[in-house]
Amino acid sequence: MTLHTQFYTIYMMVLSGIYIGAIFDVFRVLAGKLRLPRWTIPLIDGLYWIVATILVFRNLIASNDGQVRVFIFLGIGIGICFYFGLLSPWVIRLTLLLIRIVIAIYRFLKKTVEIVLIKPIIGLYRLTVIILGFLLTVAIFLYKIVLQLLYPVWRLFFWITKPMHKYLVIPVWCKRLWGRIVSLYRRLFSK
Repeated sequence: MTLHTQFYTIYMMVLSGIYIGAIFDVFRVLAGKLRLPRWTIPLIDGLYWIVATILVFRNLIASNDGQVRVFIFLGIGIGICFYFGLLSPWVIRLTLLLIRIVIAIYRFLKKTVEIVLIKPIIGLYRLTVIILGFLLTVAIFLYKIVLQLLYPVWRLFFWITKPMHKYLVIPVWCKRLWGRIVSLYRRLFSK
């Protein structure tokens, strides 16, 4: 292994340490902001270590074909110390800013969907109910007028045909039906 490869490997491991620290802070801030249940902490820790391990070994393979030496751990430690000493507050602030931006975009989109889609549908539904109610009221009104106009005609018809009633055998169900019609008419128009 040449000296250039060793320096390049240390450089990549310092970067890996910085990445590991940044990923740790991002996971920590997200877990705090999302208020995840306590039982998810081991899952998040496991996910963190999987991502960190893949990142370190990818950089290790890219820098020196995956040879593990003592100075690799030294480079990772230097990167982690550098990150937590200087960069951690900035990454936390940036993560919090990104979370606020995502929340603001979500609220904007939610409000937009509510104003553009949901409120017009509710308004259309209410307008339809009002129109149908008005049409039903008009239909009932017209129905009552037609019944009142036809009532004298019915009375006249039955008065004319009354002498024939003695000779006609009217089934019982017709008499019941006629009684229901008359009672309905009296309920509707006796007021």
